[in-house]
Amino acid sequence: IEEIKADNRDFRRRLNEVEQRTDTLEEELEKEKQHTAALDSKIAALAQRLDDQENRARKNNLRILGFPEHIEKGKPIQFLQEALPNLLGLADGTQLEIERAHRTLAPRPEAGQRPRPFIVRFLKFQEREMIICKAKERGALAWEGNKMLIFPDLSKELQEKRKRFLDVKKQLREHRVKYGLFYPATLKIFLEGKDYSFTNPKEAQAFWKKCPILQHVKVMIRKVP
Repeated sequence: IEEIKADNRDFRRRLNEVEQRTDTLEEELEKEKQHTAALDSKIAALAQRLDDQENRARKNNLRILGFPEHIEKGKPIQFLQEALPNLLGLADGTQLEIERAHRTLAPRPEAGQRPRPFIVRFLKFQEREMIICKAKERGALAWEGNKMLIFPDLSKELQEKRKRFLDVKKQLREHRVKYGLFYPATLKIFLEGKDYSFTNPKEAQAFWKKCPILQHVKVMIRKVP
């Protein structure tokens, strides 16, 4: 019996040691998790700051898609200074101040493939904004039978953030509700004299689903015989 008691005491001692080691390991693991979470947060903040700086550096830039390859004949600035005023219906004699312009660095497309867009940097931000406004005013753009698109030159990360609003933007257009997507990725809905801002697409979608205008439309649809 004494031998059994001794074995039990030894077993309990070793069990206590194992439990203490386990507690110590769990505490260290929790500290590592907290440290990793803090590092992840810092990395995310740094990445966001870097992306913001990149987009600010591009604030005078536009991407212009649709001009056929080689149409610029090695002189992209001169070509765009002549083509853009005609494309956008600018006043005669308008001289755009373009700092630099080049095709994107993607491989040259084969015949029949979509041409590479121009990345154009304007000397003045106001001129870049004027180009965007004129493009919106004229709606669908075409140059010698080619469909043209003009849009801001944004980082890939920011483009992805803005794309997440596509569904709710489509619904707003279908119901002729005025909205705007503002830098960096904030959707503003203008409704009954008020404006509502959203940086989260899900929140914007939830708001729209509960919107009185949408509810009124649903009621009218139910009433149609």
